[in-house]
Amino acid sequence: MSLVRFPIQQYGYVVNDIDEAARHWYEMFGAGPFFISRHHKSEDEFHRGVPNEADLSYAFGQAGPAHIQLIQQHNDAPSVYRDMFPSGEQGLHHVAILVPDIEAEKARFEAAGCEKVTELVSAAQVAYMDARDKIGCFVELYEKNDAIAGTFDNWKQIHDEWDGVTDPFREL
Repeated sequence: MSLVRFPIQQYGYVVNDIDEAARHWYEMFGAGPFFISRHHKSEDEFHRGVPNEADLSYAFGQAGPAHIQLIQQHNDAPSVYRDMFPSGEQGLHHVAILVPDIEAEKARFEAAGCEKVTELVSAAQVAYMDARDKIGCFVELYEKNDAIAGTFDNWKQIHDEWDGVTDPFREL
C-alpha cells in the first residue's frame, strides 16, 4: 500500500519574496487570486517539540486544479521550512493531504521512517512529516474537517469564477 494514500490537495513552496513569487505564479500560470497572510501566527505550533518562533508569511492561490501555498520566512528561527531551505534558498517544500484520522496517519508515516517535525493548529490539526528521503519533500497532513475542506473548496471556486485580472493579490 502506498504511503501517500489520499489525493494531494496542495503544493507548498518556500520563497524568498512572497509578493514577487505570487506575481510570478500569476504571470506564468494564471494562478490566483492569491490570499496573503503576512506575519501569520498559528495556535500551538511546535517545531521538534519546541514552540515555534518563526516569522512567516503565506500566500494561498490556485493554479487550475492545484492549490499552491507560498511561504516566506522572515527570520532564521528553526522551522520546518529552514530544515529544508536555509535563508536565501527556495523551492518545493511539501505536498499536503487531507486525512480523516490524523493520529493514525502520523503513526503510519512514523512507522515508514518519516519523522514528525512540526505540529500546529490552524483550521485543523496539522503535522509535517519528513518524507524527503522518499519523495524529496515533506508531507503536510491536515486533519480533514468541514472547515479546512471548505477553505480548500472555496479557494478553488473563487479561482474558477475569477476573471484572471481583478485583484490577483488580496490581503487576509
